[in-house]
Amino acid sequence: MKFTRIKGIRGEITVPGDKSISHRAVMFGSLAQGITTVENFLRGADCLSTIDCFRRLGISIEETPEQITIHGKGLDGLSVPSEILDAGNSGTTTRLISGILSGQTFETTLTGDASIQKRPMGRIIEPLTQMGASITSLGGNGCAPLCIEGRPLHGIHYTTKVASAQVKSAILLAGLYADSPTSVTEPALSRNHSELMLSLFGASIKTEGTTATIEPRPRLSGQKILVPGDISSAAYFIAAACITPDSELLIRHVGVNPTRDGILRVCRMMNADVTLLPYKEESGEPSADLLVRSSSLKGCVIEGELIPTLIDELPIIAVMACFAEGTTVIRDAAELKVKESNRIDAMAENLAAMGANVTATDDGLIIEGGRPLRGAAIDSHLDHRIAMSFAIAALNADGETRIQGAECVNISYPAFYQDLNRISSKT
Repeated sequence: MKFTRIKGIRGEITVPGDKSISHRAVMFGSLAQGITTVENFLRGADCLSTIDCFRRLGISIEETPEQITIHGKGLDGLSVPSEILDAGNSGTTTRLISGILSGQTFETTLTGDASIQKRPMGRIIEPLTQMGASITSLGGNGCAPLCIEGRPLHGIHYTTKVASAQVKSAILLAGLYADSPTSVTEPALSRNHSELMLSLFGASIKTEGTTATIEPRPRLSGQKILVPGDISSAAYFIAAACITPDSELLIRHVGVNPTRDGILRVCRMMNADVTLLPYKEESGEPSADLLVRSSSLKGCVIEGELIPTLIDELPIIAVMACFAEGTTVIRDAAELKVKESNRIDAMAENLAAMGANVTATDDGLIIEGGRPLRGAAIDSHLDHRIAMSFAIAALNADGETRIQGAECVNISYPAFYQDLNRISSKT
């Protein structure tokens, strides 16, 4: 894909449904009794991998343009898959379904693409094994493919080393099949979509501070789920409108869950002109319309407990920092190294190619803003968040920018380039 400078971002847009919530709606709907319908489901490659896995586990899932319909069979309704389960590029699918498969009465092999086969799964293997699960990394490296032999599980209280919603959710989902309550304590609160939705489906789950506890063997019931727009997808358009002169953009129905709204807090810290219009709560998740205008951004420090609330938005925040006055420091974000790519190195390498003053550190980036960007050849590393971030950077750079592997946006936002083009003013 090729990009050049634009004159402004204007209009109104609705971003696709939240990826995290879409995954969970399919999973929890499959484990519930009765029918679950999901509107505004994200039809990206990752969420379609979740649908495929549960179909192979014997769940009937219908797709229409309006909604997804899941015919749940209850906690014990999954059946032995005739083929290996393939999670594609989806870490959420891989880690969460591992918790569910640990409590089954059969053995399953779970794999994914080349990227998934490099991502660390020891962080779920350890607690699930403590619960009684039998999980083997077939490559012997703590990564997929995984052989998961379902066994009777025991409740535990596990303290995670990192704040990770995927790790927390895998343990809580295994806790559905345990013989006593299961608790997870995190160093900081990660996104809580699993806790909110499991409660909606009928699970007994409570949160105190950074500890979530689930009671075993609930009767989950099918629900109607309306998925809000994904704030991670909205972040690219928030950034585009902030850094592009003569811009005003309305982004409709965006999820603003407090465990995911770190990008909005950073916008306030950076002096961005972002207004939340009155919001409502649907399916247990708050949402709002966001009005974004061109802004004079200022550098800031992003660290600590803020990091889990915006881990996926850090690449586009790094782009915003290039257009801010002063220095932006991102730290405590070593988790970026084990995403679809090493996002610290990928951002530093590509921003430097565009002329930014950027330094990679062990756990983040230091960016000195105010240096004009120039077009460059960008290596996306087949990481959707890297590709989308540099598409936005290119709109305010001199010359032409070419993004290699640009099609990887299909993972989370298949219509990203079309939507971006629609609100970009070229003249």
